[in-house]
Amino acid sequence: MTRTAIGPHMSDRQDTMSSVPALRTTDLIGRDAELEQLTAQLGIRTSGGDRDGEPTARAMLLAGDAGVGKTRVLTALCDAALGAGWQVVVGHCLDLADSSLPYLPFSEVLGRVVADHPDVAARVLEQHPTLARLQPGRRILSSETTSGDQALDRGNVYDAFGDLLSAVAEQAPLLLVVEDAHWADESTRDMLSFLFSRPVPGVSLVVSYRVDDLHRRHPLRRQVAEWMRLRGVDRLQLEPLTDDAVRRLVRALHPTTMSEAEYVSIVDRAEGNPFFVEELVGAAWSGQVPGELADVLLVHLDRLDETTRQVVRIVSVAGRQVSHALLAAVSHLGAAELEAALRTAVDAHVLVASRGGTYAFRHALLGEAVYDDLLPGERMRLHADFVAALAEGRAVGTAAELAQHARRADDRPVAIRASIEAGEEALAVGGPSEAATHFLDALELLDTTRTPVADIDSHALARRCADALVASGRVPKAVKVLRARLATLPADAPRTDRGQLLTALASALMLTDTTESPTETAAEAVELLRDAPPKLLARALLVQARSLSGWHADEARSIALQALELAERHDLTSLAVELHATIAGLDPSAGTSPAAGWRAAADRARRAGLIEPELRALYLLGRLHQDDGDLDAAIEVYGEVLARSEVGGMTWSPYAAEARLLLAVALTHQGRLDEAWELLDVTGQNPPMVFEWLFFAQQMLITIGIRGDTHSRALERLRDYWGTDGLTAIVSGSAELMRATAAGDAAGARKVYDDVVASVVPLWHEWFQARLRLSTLVVGAFAAAAPRQSSDERAAAAAGVDRMMADGARVIDFYAPYDGSHGPEYRMWVARRTAEHLRWRWLAQVEPPRADELVDAWRAAEETAVAYGSVPELAQVRVRLAGVLRATGDAAAVARKVADLAREAAHAIGARPMLAELTAQGSAPSPPSAGDEVVLTPRESEVLALVAEGRTNGEIGKQLFISTKTVSVHVSNVLAKLDAASRTEAVAVARRRGLL
Repeated sequence: MTRTAIGPHMSDRQDTMSSVPALRTTDLIGRDAELEQLTAQLGIRTSGGDRDGEPTARAMLLAGDAGVGKTRVLTALCDAALGAGWQVVVGHCLDLADSSLPYLPFSEVLGRVVADHPDVAARVLEQHPTLARLQPGRRILSSETTSGDQALDRGNVYDAFGDLLSAVAEQAPLLLVVEDAHWADESTRDMLSFLFSRPVPGVSLVVSYRVDDLHRRHPLRRQVAEWMRLRGVDRLQLEPLTDDAVRRLVRALHPTTMSEAEYVSIVDRAEGNPFFVEELVGAAWSGQVPGELADVLLVHLDRLDETTRQVVRIVSVAGRQVSHALLAAVSHLGAAELEAALRTAVDAHVLVASRGGTYAFRHALLGEAVYDDLLPGERMRLHADFVAALAEGRAVGTAAELAQHARRADDRPVAIRASIEAGEEALAVGGPSEAATHFLDALELLDTTRTPVADIDSHALARRCADALVASGRVPKAVKVLRARLATLPADAPRTDRGQLLTALASALMLTDTTESPTETAAEAVELLRDAPPKLLARALLVQARSLSGWHADEARSIALQALELAERHDLTSLAVELHATIAGLDPSAGTSPAAGWRAAADRARRAGLIEPELRALYLLGRLHQDDGDLDAAIEVYGEVLARSEVGGMTWSPYAAEARLLLAVALTHQGRLDEAWELLDVTGQNPPMVFEWLFFAQQMLITIGIRGDTHSRALERLRDYWGTDGLTAIVSGSAELMRATAAGDAAGARKVYDDVVASVVPLWHEWFQARLRLSTLVVGAFAAAAPRQSSDERAAAAAGVDRMMADGARVIDFYAPYDGSHGPEYRMWVARRTAEHLRWRWLAQVEPPRADELVDAWRAAEETAVAYGSVPELAQVRVRLAGVLRATGDAAAVARKVADLAREAAHAIGARPMLAELTAQGSAPSPPSAGDEVVLTPRESEVLALVAEGRTNGEIGKQLFISTKTVSVHVSNVLAKLDAASRTEAVAVARRRGLL
């Protein structure tokens, strides 16, 4: 790749790519194949020339190390698109360190559309007025701070931007390029996910990012993996140039004679990186070949005059790019002198100028090297100059930019105020994670500033920060922030300060597993705020009522009604809405069912624009349906929670994240294991760690517990989180118990049970309800091991079985007074407990039950499993019922019928341990009678036909436009219906029965 001509403007074809050099490339060395692949797959042109082609991908990810040539390839791609009659628009992600500016590249795109297509932009902005908030001119520093009450509806932003692209694409195909996604903020990544998953007709999307910047915990690392699973999204990795290509590039850059030693030096040192090649060739022109990369990056500066070097240093402090106006305000140079210096820097290939009036380094690495080369005092002084220019209004910029410069200039008062303003702006556009980062910065600066900053209430800021942390799912961090703020309060601090912090702390404690009592904290807050303004007291009473609702419903209802009366008397509308959502599940005298009450509370919160109370009410409604065994209704409501959380920018808030888990649990019970897995696969979405591991635990329950895969190390890794999250311990512990049962390891199962209990009891309470299920699984493990044990081993096992039965009995006794806890799932495990115990006694020959008693117990277990509707649990019960029927000498036909039902379900969900258990029992499928008729769904018939042609699951998925996992489910269903052990056998059986 080479640049042989540099003009003062962009391409003659009106390329709108800002921050990309205005180049006319005569050669694209070493990248012809990559450019051809991009243009062909996106449908810009075919390999035969410039004819329009049919796209094979609607979106491309362009990956590569820094300096490998991504921007150069994108420039050539944009030129090719413009030459084919396409429109091109580009947005850039900028490195603002911790000062993220949500949706920055899309603000840039919107600004370009407004400039190039004012009529289209005006029409879309009229239809979606909230989109105007993302216009570049609307994001500059202002005396008006956007409050959280004016927050953008994230769903509207997505729809509006999609409509904007669609409107532009009506005139001609549109190529949208987003550069440097490794610097993208969370909101930008979410927008990209929306565009990847919901393509806009006539629009192709290309996103570039640095591979070498994606460390293990980088949020984009997992996001890319998720994007790659979407249909129509492909990835192109730019690899280093070959040695021959490097030599050709060197010859193009330096056509004069060069010695072989110089060629070898450049080839060896550049390692195929075109940027390094250019820098090394530039150094060779000046007779200097630096020994280290930093020297290579900085060598061009040595040939600049002092004024130009100073301007370049100022640009490095500004960041990736800087406007001419801001440079003029900071440099203090005259117009002619500044323009001359900029011209010199551009001609020397150090800076590039965009049509929008901004300047940037030709490569980001060069800017970083220049910045690192500054002396500490010089760096701080230049940042201070930027602070002065922005704060005094001599140039425009964002609050995030001002905060960044003020922090690095050690101007703490300005940095604190700007960070707070940046946080409020992030909240206003649905970016709670970015807002929390800004608020945390402000708190840290406040704590280390000796002189108090006027008009900044650190306690209010801590509460605001905690709210943002909770909204982004980082509840433990919110608790830590509030505790730290409480620790700084002097003994004589106002009661209202302590009371409000305790109210916020109690609210956060209820959302996480902790040994600290939220009830006691909430009660203390109420006492402190008895004489406080009504709004503060009502809020404290609300939190206290919530903290009591689990075990003390009558007291919670009384307190909530007291708070509601206070809120309504003082016109505290928002609090009243939240209280209605709380009372919905507590007030049986309201004349409506809890389900109707929560639905009404959710609707009321939605009308009031209060997203958190709406999510809470919907979450509780879903829980109610699930507890009642109405899995279809629960799935529908949980889906609504997820949709509404995305709209409000609260995807990882506690209620939304737990709704995702419970939705996966409900899908698992319905036998839709692949759907559950995909829902829990949040690769690239960067959820809070507690949910990331909880979701992973449920995935392991599916793959290891139900399907019998072996991932022992995965379960061992999950144990690190048992002590901080009880649900993770229970879910992953259940997977370990099921694995131990399949292996006949009763002692291992008992050890797992003890470990789970030891982890969960300090976080919850001793007789938590899941202990009934866990102890029952252990009894089942003892029963599975009994046939292979000696009489002495069986006698010794009796003590362990008795302890598990006693633990289960304690749980049943504990929950006996609470009628609301006796749902169909609870009754299923009570019946299963009895059946497993009798089965162990039968197999171990320890006071064995009568045969009819054993069969009746398993029939009762089957009946309760049917009532709950859990496909895996019903299949497991029928596996064991079939074994019991065979062992007790029941009619072979009855046992075989039950086994066939179990086998069909086990095949459908891929439960290999259940199939192995059936095989061990000596069970075989019933032979088909002449009257048996196999009924395949239309989709199963399509899949079977393609299987008969020898297609793989991946090939079938592409042809039918469904995922490979979905194909696998259909194939499993076909095998089960045809009683076939393999694809070949299924095809043969289908041909015999006339199904093909």
